[in-house]
Amino acid sequence: MFRSFLIKYGEIGVKGKNRYIFEDALMKQIKYALKKVDGEFAVTKDQGGRIFVEVKSDDYDHDAVLNALRHVFGVIAFCPVVHVEDVSIDNLRKEIVKYVDAVFEDKNFTFKINTRRAHKSYPMTSMEVDAALGEAVLTAFPGTKVDVHHPQVNIRVEIREIVHIYSQEIEGAGGMPLGTNGKTMLLLSGGIDSPVAGYMTAKRGVILDAVYFHAPPYTSDRAKQKVIDLAKLVSDYAGPVYLHIVNFTAIQMAIYEKCPHDELTIIMRRYMMRIAEHLANANDCLGLVTGESIGQVASQTLQSLYVTDSAVSSMPVYRPLIGMDKQEIVDMAEKIGTYETSILPYEDCCTIFVAKHPVTKPKREIIERSEKNLSDVIEGLLEEAYATEELVIVGRG
Repeated sequence: MFRSFLIKYGEIGVKGKNRYIFEDALMKQIKYALKKVDGEFAVTKDQGGRIFVEVKSDDYDHDAVLNALRHVFGVIAFCPVVHVEDVSIDNLRKEIVKYVDAVFEDKNFTFKINTRRAHKSYPMTSMEVDAALGEAVLTAFPGTKVDVHHPQVNIRVEIREIVHIYSQEIEGAGGMPLGTNGKTMLLLSGGIDSPVAGYMTAKRGVILDAVYFHAPPYTSDRAKQKVIDLAKLVSDYAGPVYLHIVNFTAIQMAIYEKCPHDELTIIMRRYMMRIAEHLANANDCLGLVTGESIGQVASQTLQSLYVTDSAVSSMPVYRPLIGMDKQEIVDMAEKIGTYETSILPYEDCCTIFVAKHPVTKPKREIIERSEKNLSDVIEGLLEEAYATEELVIVGRG
């Protein structure tokens, strides 16, 4: 039945003179999301900044359209809507009855008609239209009752050059349209946290690149594929993700052989950050994103985070999960569909490189002194890692 969807947005509406920039970015992302749906669609904007998706095909997959719109950042909600060109009250009475009959299988509910008369020259007031259309519904469907305070169904009627009728409001992803707030480099592992961190960063309009540190033969190709699959799931919201796969084995082995074992995790993490920073600078990113939260593991104490960050010299490190507990992160992972993949038993870090008793309160000067043990080999190993980087582009394209 529905061949049009009204798009509702939130923060964009308070952007003042720059609002049109965000509206246009949102329209671009909606068009992009609909590319994967069979059919022809038009995304339009009226003079008031209201965005509509119009179905141009004779046939289309209604559920696929809903799913696509649910994944667009910047959309707080969307409403399947009926347009009525004949705005006379007699015709509107007929159309409201047709609408209720088609949309609601069970005709036993309380309702309210909520008319907004943007077309001020219309010959009836909003309250008069409410009364006329409510009477039509009551007459046609005796099981319905009016409840203006707590209705089960709120039928909205907007009178403009044409009339829009809708009652369903489907929750969207919220946030800001992609591409309105720059680009970052996500350190993506096969765990639960980092995909959620990527999702939450992209929700603020940030484009994602990602880096994954692979350690063959200690980690398997299944672990690598798991991370690619996670990047694909994040890309359902964040758009195409450029995933940089770095062979980290030689660097890990050098750290294992030359550095104190209780410092393995923190030193490895610092070199991951340095590599991520290098790739971020080479790909016009404005920061690094990690999935860390305070105190979750030994490498995420405040002392460890401080020492880790000191390895990065040219850009900020963003941690959107910093104040969340594990269950909150798990709940978010389940919501966005990454959890089941994250818990697959393909580890992205071999246990040989995990310290049995890692330092939990590292001191920067001590860690930097230990890193000097790598001075004769590390530059060559870093250059080799950069030279052998593999790029995988995942997501819609």
